[in-house]
Amino acid sequence: MSENRAVHEGADREREIVDRVPKELFVGGTWRPATGGRTFDVEDPSTGEVLCAVADATPEDGLAALDAAAKAQESWARHAPRARGEILRAAFEMIMARQEDLAVLMTLEMGKPLPESRAEVAYAAEFFRWFAEEAVRVEGGYAVAPNGQGRLLVMKQPVGPSLLITPWNFPMAMGTRKIGPAVAAGCTMVIKPARDTPLSMLALADILRECGLPDGVLNVITTTSTGRVMEPLIRDGRTRKLSFTGSTEVGRRLIEQSAGQVLRTSMELGGNAPFLVFDDADLDAAIEGAMIAKMRNIGEACTAANRFYVHSAVAEEFARRLADRMGSLRIGRGVEEGVQVGPLINADAREKVGELVAEAVGRGAKVLAGGEKIDGPGHFYRPTVLTGVPREAYLVHEEIFGPVAPVLTFEDEDQAVADANDTEYGLVSYVYTRDLNRAVRVCERLETGMIGLNQGLVSNPAAPFGGVKQSGLGREGGRVGIEEFLETKYVALNLS
Repeated sequence: MSENRAVHEGADREREIVDRVPKELFVGGTWRPATGGRTFDVEDPSTGEVLCAVADATPEDGLAALDAAAKAQESWARHAPRARGEILRAAFEMIMARQEDLAVLMTLEMGKPLPESRAEVAYAAEFFRWFAEEAVRVEGGYAVAPNGQGRLLVMKQPVGPSLLITPWNFPMAMGTRKIGPAVAAGCTMVIKPARDTPLSMLALADILRECGLPDGVLNVITTTSTGRVMEPLIRDGRTRKLSFTGSTEVGRRLIEQSAGQVLRTSMELGGNAPFLVFDDADLDAAIEGAMIAKMRNIGEACTAANRFYVHSAVAEEFARRLADRMGSLRIGRGVEEGVQVGPLINADAREKVGELVAEAVGRGAKVLAGGEKIDGPGHFYRPTVLTGVPREAYLVHEEIFGPVAPVLTFEDEDQAVADANDTEYGLVSYVYTRDLNRAVRVCERLETGMIGLNQGLVSNPAAPFGGVKQSGLGREGGRVGIEEFLETKYVALNLS
């Protein structure tokens, strides 16, 4: 009886948390329904059940949001930097005060285990704290002209109305990583969260409203028709900035759409992260790092280790130990106590992971752990370790976005670096070695924007996040993150 009561109380609390979140569009400081009252369902990926319905914006709604952002831009740019920073600081504190409820909400709509959702909420809040401090550190310059006849004055000013498009896998952190610098720089925004996970963004918008963000500075559009709603905004002359996180395929299309306006763009796109383990590596540390780099967010992360290249001398032991660890993880609904692996985001995502594994096995790969989906409600796939993976297998070249670790071998440093760089992507790499000279050599040769050296986690609000090659343009976070929302203006002073 007591167990049933606990289950019912948990379900009641989950419903209460979902019910408190606004379900409408946030335009010009007001919650309003979509044109025609259109809505779409948000589902729990662990059960397939509908959590709620939210507004499904039309192109007209999108233009109304841009209207509000454009109208608010001039007055918002004049706000004192300290005032902008204080709003972000207040929002940081409110997010942390509501961390548990926000984490439950995130787990319900995205599926990740509750401890990971708590960690993401804290990570998301840190972007607001970081950029609250950066708001008052926007600096220009003053110099004497080389010929001594004049002065060179450099100003930094907000880019202007910005479009922000965020993915479903980190539904709050990807929002704060864009909203934080935009607010700090003095830019207004229209943000479109992913259709699978809109609730975290709607909750975040309500927090910023409570913290005094002026009307029209942040506008939130939820929609199932992303292309129809967002393309007109991208092509609108009032838009001055586009920041997107998502797949490389979609990123390329958005860059093409932005060309007509010569729109300033930031693109955080796909990844195919190599995880290099040399024969002198601390295997205990390498296994721990591999579990973080692979299984954080159920493997649904652009930073997830996608290819494990392990020196042949230690490859068998590494694969066996990794399979033992991944095979022992507890799978289940993320809100349940002790669950370590939740569902994938939807049926299509699980199908893709299954197809990649099947294709690799068909080419001769051996399954050490997992390798199958789990029947029943929800989109679950067992954590999987593969060995003997041929380099021609699709999952070596495509982003897996799931709990699958293919282990390949190498014989020397040159081969390891060549294999790691053999991809169109260049977001992040992981390197495990105790040889300092090798570490420096390899880090310099790897073609990625970030490297985890003897650690499996690179994300940090105080550090620049981003990739090279087809993993993106620009950087988010760190000291450079606010620069993406600032223009440089030069004034020539004639003192003759």
